[in-house]
Amino acid sequence: MVNKVSVFLPYGGKSDLNQTIGSLRQSALCGEIFALQLDEHLPKQDEVTTLHTQQLFSTASMKLIAEHAKDKYIAFVKQDTAIQLGQFAFERLTAIAEATGAGMVYADYYEVKEDKMLQHPVIDYQKGSLRDDFDFGFMMLFTTSAFKQAVASMDVEYQFAGLYDLRLKISALAPLFHISEYLYSSIESDLRKSGEKIFDYVDPKNRAVQIEMEQAVTAHLKNIGGYLKPVFTEVAFGAQQFPVEASVVIPVRNRVKTISDAIGSVLSQKPNFAFNLIVVDNFSTDGTTEIIAKFAKNDSRVVHVIPDRKDLGIGGCWNTAVHHEQAGKFVVQLDSDDMYKDENTLQLMVDTFYRENCAMVIGSYQMTNFQLEEIPPGIIDHKEWTPENGRNNALRINGLGAPRAFFTPVLRGINIPNSSYGEDYAAAIAISRKYQIGRVLVPVYLCRRWDGNSDAALSIQQSNAHNMYKDKIRTIELEARIRLNSSAE
Repeated sequence: MVNKVSVFLPYGGKSDLNQTIGSLRQSALCGEIFALQLDEHLPKQDEVTTLHTQQLFSTASMKLIAEHAKDKYIAFVKQDTAIQLGQFAFERLTAIAEATGAGMVYADYYEVKEDKMLQHPVIDYQKGSLRDDFDFGFMMLFTTSAFKQAVASMDVEYQFAGLYDLRLKISALAPLFHISEYLYSSIESDLRKSGEKIFDYVDPKNRAVQIEMEQAVTAHLKNIGGYLKPVFTEVAFGAQQFPVEASVVIPVRNRVKTISDAIGSVLSQKPNFAFNLIVVDNFSTDGTTEIIAKFAKNDSRVVHVIPDRKDLGIGGCWNTAVHHEQAGKFVVQLDSDDMYKDENTLQLMVDTFYRENCAMVIGSYQMTNFQLEEIPPGIIDHKEWTPENGRNNALRINGLGAPRAFFTPVLRGINIPNSSYGEDYAAAIAISRKYQIGRVLVPVYLCRRWDGNSDAALSIQQSNAHNMYKDKIRTIELEARIRLNSSAE
C-alpha cells in the first residue's frame, strides 16, 4: 500500500467535478480518483474511475470505498461541490494522521461566497461528539486500515447512516483529529441562517434518516459501555409540601416586545390546581421590568424576582426560581418570547408526571412567526423519543423539545448549569440517567421565530461555541454512564 491518497468524490452531474479533479491532480500524493455516481445515466468522466451507488452515505457506499481503496489514505468528499486544495494540503493531512495515530483527520476550510474566501473553522472531536450532524467540513481523510477495519465490523446495512456508523466505529478504534489550519476551500451551498438550520433533524421528511441514526448510536453506546437499559427509579411525589402544585418559570432580560404575551399566556391557564408564575428579571433595561411589575401588582400569582447577583445566565436564573420559597412541586418552562398554546398546557404537563411517574416532562411545540402563523417545519413533537431508548438517543440530538417541566426536588438536587445555552439539555440528560422522562405529544407551546431570537443568525464562531459546549455536556454525561455501568458489573 503506497503512501498516497485515494480520493472519493460524489458526482451528481454538476460541472464542479473537473475543477476539483484539476486541483487534486496538482498534489503529488493524489492517488486514484473515484467518482461516486448517484445517477447511472450521467455521462462518465474520463479522468476518474466511476463507481455507482444509490445513497452516498449508505453502508453499501462505505463498503464500495473500502473495496476500491488501494492507497494508505482515503479522502472522502461529502458533497458534490468544488474543492480547491491548499498548499501541500494532503502532505499536511497525512503527516498529522501519521504523527497522531488518528483514524481520521479533518481541517478548517474556506467558504467561497460571492467570490470571497471566508474562514470556516470547525471544532475538536471529543467522546461526546455523538451528533450525526457534527461538522467535519467537506473533506474527511481516513487511514485506510482504520476505514477497512470499521467497515469489516459493520453488521447493519444502513441507507442513510452508513457514514455515521463508520465514524462512530472508527472513533472507538483511534482518535478523530481536528487540524486547526485552513487546508482547502469549497463553495458553501447551504446559505440559510443558523436559526433556520437548527430544526433540520426534526423535519418530518427526515424521519427515516433519524430512525437509522438512532439505531447506529445505540449500537455504538452498547459497544463502548455507555448504553442504559430501560430501568428507572420511582418518583415519590408526596414526600414534601409546596405552596402550589406548579410554578411557571420565565427567565428574562430585555424582552419588552414579547414579555406581555408570555405572561398573559400563563395567566390564562385553567388547571384544576393552584399555580403561580415566577419571572426572574435579569436586570432588564428596556422597560421589561416595569411591565412585569405591573402584572405582579395586579395578580398575586405573579412573583417578580430580581436576582441578588449579576453573574447569572439563563441557567442561573432558573436555579434562582427553583430554589425560591414560592416554587411549586413542579416547575414548567416558558421562554420570554414564546407562549403557551392554550389554557390547557399546564394541566397536560402536570398530569403526565403522575400518569407516567417521571421526574421530567417535555412537551411538543408549534413553530410560528411573530404573528403566530405556522412556519416550517411546523409541529415539533419529537416522536422519536421512546420510553425504552429515549435517554440513549438523547446523546445524539441537540435538543429535546419544549416546554420542559421538572419535579422540583429532583431539579434542586441536580441544579442547572449557569449558562445561557444548553443548560436545559444538560439538566435533562442528567435526569434521564436515573429517571424516566415523560412526553406530551400534542402541541402545547408556541415557539415564535423572529429576528430577536438569540439563535436567529449566529456567526460560525458562536455556533461552534454552542456545539462545543453541548458536546462537552454529552462527554460528561457519557463518562458518567460508563462509570455507572462499570460499577454495576
